[in-house]
Amino acid sequence: QVQLVESGGGLVQPGGSLRLSCATSGFTFSSYVMRWYRQAPGKERELVAFITSGGGTTSYADSVKGRFTISRDNAKNTVYLQMNSLKPEDTAVYYCNAYRPWYPTGDYWGQGTQVTVSS
Repeated sequence: QVQLVESGGGLVQPGGSLRLSCATSGFTFSSYVMRWYRQAPGKERELVAFITSGGGTTSYADSVKGRFTISRDNAKNTVYLQMNSLKPEDTAVYYCNAYRPWYPTGDYWGQGTQVTVSS
């Protein structure tokens, strides 16, 4: 069955760094766009970053541009989110998403990992 398991979240001080990982199984990872979303309390889920199936194209929300880096290892079926210069407003649950808009389509989610930025 399809599994996406996020890890690497936790409590960090402002200005600190965290690296999130999303280990996947049960689908053809290398043919999926991988995305990181986040959802803060009382707010809608927002797209943070995505990376295309081959890793050649990445895109970021304006709020994280220059601070976060998305990457993937297709040999390990894993996507990463390196988060630097963290701010309190980055506090949220971060979700990994696998998305394939072409046939056969797919849209899979992880369970989320909490990131808290606080002094």
